[in-house]
Amino acid sequence: MLMFFADWMSVYYSGFNVFQYLTLRTIFGVLTALGIALLIGPAMIRHLSRYQIGQSVRSDGPQSHLVKAGTPTMGGLLILVSVTASTLLWADLRNRFVWIVLLTTLLFALVGFADDYSKITRRDSRGLPARNKYLWQSLIALCAALALYLTARSPVETGLIVPFVKAVEIDLGWFFVVLAYFVIVGSSNAVNLTDGLDGLAILPTVMIAGALIVFAYASGNVNFARYLGIPYVASVGEVCVFCGAMVGAGLGFLWFNTYPAQVFMGDMGSLAIGAALGVVAVVVRQELVLFVMGGVFVMETISVILQVASFKLTGRRIFQMAPLHHHFELKGWPEPRVIVRFWIITVILVLVGLASLKIR
Repeated sequence: MLMFFADWMSVYYSGFNVFQYLTLRTIFGVLTALGIALLIGPAMIRHLSRYQIGQSVRSDGPQSHLVKAGTPTMGGLLILVSVTASTLLWADLRNRFVWIVLLTTLLFALVGFADDYSKITRRDSRGLPARNKYLWQSLIALCAALALYLTARSPVETGLIVPFVKAVEIDLGWFFVVLAYFVIVGSSNAVNLTDGLDGLAILPTVMIAGALIVFAYASGNVNFARYLGIPYVASVGEVCVFCGAMVGAGLGFLWFNTYPAQVFMGDMGSLAIGAALGVVAVVVRQELVLFVMGGVFVMETISVILQVASFKLTGRRIFQMAPLHHHFELKGWPEPRVIVRFWIITVILVLVGLASLKIR
């Protein structure tokens, strides 16, 4: 939005041309989203508390979590307002990638809202039936995948790039839609499963979104793409602004979500930001790198799959409780220790992912 204003004003004063620089607008996107989150956060938490929009705690979870019952939830709204406002202000709204990423995020947020609303009204931590939630996630993800496939302007936009290997690109054809679908839905649910401790999911999200800024900028710049040997995707650099807004909003939310949390993001937040990471990774053609950088999310998801499979097949549990962070809690790790150690693992994995830009 401000880009249109800057374009118009640059006719009268050339100094406004500075807003053409993607790096500057990304920085402003971070700061704007952070400022909005810090500004509206306290009022939003008060309103959530006033209307008794509190967290329902699973009865079979760690006993230490019982004290969290009633903590305001649906705090994901804080993230979504900040990301949306900052993106609309600083991104080039003529860019198709910006709209696909933003709309996918908001639509997944609606699914999460329905899930949270069900939990609150029924006072039940289970929320929507899994099949209903998965159905809506699938429809949205398929729409996003089809939009990217049908609007692709070059073969590289639908090819699979293998990290750490030079000049390997697999032509996916229609299978691109299938891959994109699984990445978006899988990422959304993985972040949702991880969001069980104060700040556990949001800081890894911030770190991964920050790394995706680097990938989006490099992929959208023909010179950097050629130098690094990564696919050049015209206009994808504009996604940097959205990712910057994610970083700023995530840090602003962490201000209130850090242990002991004043607010939880709820499914409204976790499903949305997970889908956002997934669709951005698809857009910048780095699905496999997302798998590496989001290793904590992957471990949490695999722990649930293994736990369910083992119990159904053998009647035994592999972990004391799934997802994985609960297992470590029951082993005696204090909650802050679990959180910080998972953060440290994410830092390492994000650095490994970034290394794929140069190691080929």
